[in-house]
Amino acid sequence: MTATGLDALAIAAAVRAGRLKAVDVARQAIGRIDAAGDLLAITQRLDDRALAEARRVDALVAQGRDPGPLAGVPYAVKDLFDVAGLPTTAGSASLEHTDPAPGDAAAIVRLQQAGAVLVGTCNMDEFAYGFVTDNARWGITRNPHDHARFAGGSSGGSAAAVAAGLVSFALGSDTNGSIRIPASFCGVYGIKPTHGSLPMEGVYPFAHTLDDIGVFARSAGDLALVDAVLRGSSQAAGAPHPALLGGWFARNLTPAMQVALDDFSAAIGPLPIVELVEVERARSAAFVITACEGGRLHAAALRQVAMAYDPATRDRLIAGGALPDAIYAEALALRAVFIERARALFDRHRVLIAPVTMGPAPLIADPTVLIDGTAKPARANLGLFTQPISYLGVPVVAVPLAVPGLPLGLQLIGAWGDDAAVIAFAADLERRGLIGARLLA
Repeated sequence: MTATGLDALAIAAAVRAGRLKAVDVARQAIGRIDAAGDLLAITQRLDDRALAEARRVDALVAQGRDPGPLAGVPYAVKDLFDVAGLPTTAGSASLEHTDPAPGDAAAIVRLQQAGAVLVGTCNMDEFAYGFVTDNARWGITRNPHDHARFAGGSSGGSAAAVAAGLVSFALGSDTNGSIRIPASFCGVYGIKPTHGSLPMEGVYPFAHTLDDIGVFARSAGDLALVDAVLRGSSQAAGAPHPALLGGWFARNLTPAMQVALDDFSAAIGPLPIVELVEVERARSAAFVITACEGGRLHAAALRQVAMAYDPATRDRLIAGGALPDAIYAEALALRAVFIERARALFDRHRVLIAPVTMGPAPLIADPTVLIDGTAKPARANLGLFTQPISYLGVPVVAVPLAVPGLPLGLQLIGAWGDDAAVIAFAADLERRGLIGARLLA
């Protein structure tokens, strides 16, 4: 057996049964990364580490011991996770020569204990401030389905690596949509978990009020497996009772997204349509929180090495750091009101469904999206539908619709703590053929 079938569940089962060597799986992943350099998904290959971890897995199997539920599965991480012995750059040239991390991020430790094999780090928008993975140091990550288009961001390298078949799964982070948007554009699964429910130790921060880590995967089953490993346990799943979010989330859709959404709703329902009130204010408040917390985090460094930052990142961080305390406090206060209004919807519908973005990935040569008929910069505005949901702190699974053409994705939005229920709902939709990853290998 080879690792050309890259599903994590299949690889782990084969390695644990001795039908496949973890070292062979790691070598194949290294070869795939080497052959896909033009994608600009991977910033560093970790050959020595990967082979050492794979040999450890094979040794445990040879001893008759269980190496873990992710035995021999190759994965990569966004370039803001601490990896022992490497500087944690968060995608910035300004940190490229800082002291190496003394140890791995907590999430990587858990994955290693489960037998997974780390093979590389992934490209991202500098300091996670953007939605397209246009990085001044490493370049633009290309969409595996059309290299003329963005992969999304800020975790675009992680999504592209999974969609292109370089690794079985990858870790990213999501503040305002940075997992969901690239998952949608690249046609894979991604999760932003209930805020604070996955380990953040050893992850370079952006906006602590909204930051979470999460997983990109090739199937709902793989997503459930990796998510459970990161949590240290599995969760119970309840009934979804889904509804479609209208209003704000039904505007500005491209014709392709509108058709796909209508067909999806008809196939499983039709779905009742409900609305979140004051979504526009919530999005604005998420913008303010992000700008303030990001700007304050970087204030000292900007005073010292401002010219080492990407100008597109630097200017927004400086502006955010200059926002008054009163505006930041108002944005936080609105969050409590918005959450209480959302609770009423979740009392009736445990899963709310909305598009991830207005349509497919924009062209790199035309980095804009149409909002109310006006072209707006994609880097700052692709989060139209994801930012208000981040503000709630609820779990969201981005799922790829089973449609022709370029990938399109939906957000499956659960109530607080219902991560497993949302993943289980995704698995049911996958079994029914309504969603499914768009993979190139």
